[in-house]
Amino acid sequence: MLLIFPPIAKACEPPAGIARLAGALAAHGIPCRLWDANLEGQLWLLEQPPAVDDTWTNRAWRSRQNHLAALRDRQTYANPGRYATAVNDLNRLLLMAAKPLQAEVGLADYRQSDLSPVRSKDLLQAAARPELNPFFPFFQQRLPELLDGISTVGISLNFLSQALCSFALIGLIRQQYPNVKIVLGGGLVTTWLSRPDWLNPFGGLVDHLIAGPGEGPLLALLGHDMSQYGGMPDYQQLPLQQYLSPGLILPYSAASGCWWNRCSFCPERAEGNRYRPLPTSRVLAELQQLVQQYRPALLHLLDNALSPALLQGLIEHPPGVPWYGFVRFEKQLADPKFCQALRQSGCVMLKLGIESGDQSVLDRLHKGIELGMAGLILENLRQAGIAVYGYLLFGTPAEDQEAAWRTLAFVQQHHAAITFLNLAIFNMPLFGDEVPEYETELFYEGDLSLYTGFTHPKGWGRGAVRRFLRQEFSRPPEIAAIIRRDPPQFTSNHAALF
Repeated sequence: MLLIFPPIAKACEPPAGIARLAGALAAHGIPCRLWDANLEGQLWLLEQPPAVDDTWTNRAWRSRQNHLAALRDRQTYANPGRYATAVNDLNRLLLMAAKPLQAEVGLADYRQSDLSPVRSKDLLQAAARPELNPFFPFFQQRLPELLDGISTVGISLNFLSQALCSFALIGLIRQQYPNVKIVLGGGLVTTWLSRPDWLNPFGGLVDHLIAGPGEGPLLALLGHDMSQYGGMPDYQQLPLQQYLSPGLILPYSAASGCWWNRCSFCPERAEGNRYRPLPTSRVLAELQQLVQQYRPALLHLLDNALSPALLQGLIEHPPGVPWYGFVRFEKQLADPKFCQALRQSGCVMLKLGIESGDQSVLDRLHKGIELGMAGLILENLRQAGIAVYGYLLFGTPAEDQEAAWRTLAFVQQHHAAITFLNLAIFNMPLFGDEVPEYETELFYEGDLSLYTGFTHPKGWGRGAVRRFLRQEFSRPPEIAAIIRRDPPQFTSNHAALF
């Protein structure tokens, strides 16, 4: 079997999903190959001479190998200006290389002329004309070697930015290797299959679609017992020295779903994704073995929110290398000694969903966050030396402009403890429980759209929110400094390195 991670996603760490699948297959004696077509494809495209002749592009082309080396050098991350130049120049080269095919390729995104990843007819069109994809020559070059002796291909489609390239790849495989079975899974596919109106438009193209964790269903498709599918993630076949980071960042997922699972408008809840944690003892044992085997520079724990039990386990059994992940504002973190112990375990950064600085908004969204405790936790983390990557969400139905001003005030008050900020405008999940309460409208034109537009009950629409963020929220110097600190393109995936 061949497991593929397609373009485009941030190529700074190996793909955890196909590594976990490889481990499960190996535990059952099933041979497989892994192909990170995302990383390899970006590196291939960076070597294609750009069709545009201008000063910026020419400079970037001459410096491309130096820029790649810089992103793999720890010293670059002590020089944000040098880092930004490398990232922006490489992004420029990808963009210019794809321009003749009316595509926009970047280090973190992909767009193609009039094709939309939320329209099934456009995905089918991408499959019907794979030669219009900028990665087509690369796919065509690599597939004969990779598919030699292969009967089944599994493609891990997680992000909208991967959809059009995934279907171009599927179309090419269908054209040239018609007997190969194609299995499609991953986060985006899980979202599609959770739709109550789902009617499979890809039946003539894809043999099987898998929702949720794929180990069990994939083993069942291959004729093996799906009730027992252990096995550690296996990264050995991936090009671990080529990722765009200074040393190996090793991703690891201890659970799927979210242990809190109560927030209003949460996509996980709207999709009905259950919380499926691995036993904490197994997680800690696997982390110890993976660290010994791969010697990573950094662990990236991928869970939607690390559970309190796992945080305690990491303190008692440190993995032995720096790590970061997403957590909730839980009472454990209100204890400064607990935060100090986390730092001693190797924690260098925590991602936290602050969402709002208005208590009534948080309560109406069922976030389970008390602002007084949140402020205390931020200060505890600052004193412990743990960086905070904070997420703010504006334009929810519970928010108005006055509430947004209170968020601004909260961030100003705690700016010394907030290292990075992600500012997002609320998107309402199309099939969330709360949707019938609002007057809705078209958000994306497409049968695979993930969100619906809505008339804000307080008149706090997306345009007003954008103006507030641009003209008001980003103006105070202490907040502007936090926003400028965010690593371009790679954002939270590189933030722990600074």
